[in-house]
Amino acid sequence: MPYVPHDFKCPYKDSCPHLEWLSTQWALEAYQRAEDSYDEHIQIVDNFYNNVETLREQVRHLERENAELKAKLNLLHQQQFKPNKKKNDRLKENRDVSSSREKKKRGAPLGHPAWMRPEPERIDRIIHVSAPTLCPFCQKEGLKPVPGIKEHVQEDIVIQPIPFVTQYLHDQAFCTRCNRSVVQPGENEILNAPIGPVAKSVAVYLRYRIGISYRKTTELLHELFGLKFVPASAVGFDRKATARGDPLYEDLREKIRSSEVVHADETSWRNDGLGHFVWFAGHDQLAFYHIDRHRSASVAKDIFGENFEGTVVRDRYAAYNDIGKNWQSCLAHIITKTKEIIREHDLLHQDEKEEAVNSFCNHLIDLCRQACDVGQRLKSGNIEWDSTPGIKHRFIRTLNKICKLPLNFKPAETLRSHLAGPEKKFLFTFLDHPGVPPTNNHAEQSLRHMVIFRKICFGNRSDRGIKTHSVLPSLVQTARRQKVNPRHFLQILFTSDTKTSQAALFNNSS
Repeated sequence: MPYVPHDFKCPYKDSCPHLEWLSTQWALEAYQRAEDSYDEHIQIVDNFYNNVETLREQVRHLERENAELKAKLNLLHQQQFKPNKKKNDRLKENRDVSSSREKKKRGAPLGHPAWMRPEPERIDRIIHVSAPTLCPFCQKEGLKPVPGIKEHVQEDIVIQPIPFVTQYLHDQAFCTRCNRSVVQPGENEILNAPIGPVAKSVAVYLRYRIGISYRKTTELLHELFGLKFVPASAVGFDRKATARGDPLYEDLREKIRSSEVVHADETSWRNDGLGHFVWFAGHDQLAFYHIDRHRSASVAKDIFGENFEGTVVRDRYAAYNDIGKNWQSCLAHIITKTKEIIREHDLLHQDEKEEAVNSFCNHLIDLCRQACDVGQRLKSGNIEWDSTPGIKHRFIRTLNKICKLPLNFKPAETLRSHLAGPEKKFLFTFLDHPGVPPTNNHAEQSLRHMVIFRKICFGNRSDRGIKTHSVLPSLVQTARRQKVNPRHFLQILFTSDTKTSQAALFNNSS
């Protein structure tokens, strides 16, 4: 390329024919500005691309969250109108069995003890029935008697059509301090009460053990025994029993606080249209119910006290975290929660599903079932307690392996994080302390009666009703666990002092 002289001036500088008569200086300046503009546009495009990727990620997150919410909603609808799974499984099993081999005989499993009525301890009357002359099956006449007697013992009840009325004639004494005449109650007498202790105890028993309404209680006593009183009187019976049983109720609270192993749970309740909760604390010998407006840790401390030193068998609810030195998390709750996660995960779209979630849930269910089986074998004595440290170490090692990797499905990740946290040591407390079960089924069964009763009475209408529905179920259920007739105990409660009632409740032991 030849060099241009230093004094050369292009005659076409201002109007070049090769640039369509544009100025060469302007074209050069435009070219230089285009490079900066190009870099600016590249940066703008990159920013737009990053914004689009961020928005896509947000949309992806919202779509996944929407799919999870839809799955949870579908699961709730299915739980409200779920089919009879046991019946469907039984029909499927019968079809499989009939296709492969003979149909399995119905009845109790092998080794199940037979259900037999005990023979009556006495015979109140004997009725001789002559031999029939007509066959009850083929109607043949002229039957001839055969030697021998066939015995048949039948139990029935005796309904007295009228109430039993007792008149008490009191000798009076004058009290100089009260400045009035006083009397003392007679045997099985409630002073100034037109209804006796037997009828009152029956009414309270029918309501808080059998679970029927006040109106049906009055109707039953009227139809069967001829005793008339209004439903408001039945409310008065409950209040009287509550007032007399309140010291025993507080004594139950103190006994719960000094127990070594206590089951705890809670369920919903209604009082005057407002949401409340029924708290339960107890074990095989005691039952304590408490209805409260709140479901907080302060209520749990009010029940168990500030210095409870026993072991609490409970679910994963955080209100019990500061109660007791040890606790056993209910493995049955974890199994149920894991099954819900599986059902919810199965309702997701195929693109949203994660194979690791089902693997995590299935392995966790197997581990919890193995732990529950070990608990049953420990209780029955089939496993020695010397082997429990090795079993616990193996369970924890398996749990760590199951919970090693994080999951994208939020419900499963929440459960995994909880099990992998510091509270995992409380999953196997039953392997360290004898008498601690791996599940909280005891509390679930204890609250079942209150749940059914809630459907009958729809809750309370006043604070006095809250007190009544806390005290009387506690006393009735405790009496049953002490092998004491609840109706008989209620009769003693109406007619005796606190010390005598306490001895009757705990089967003559304080």
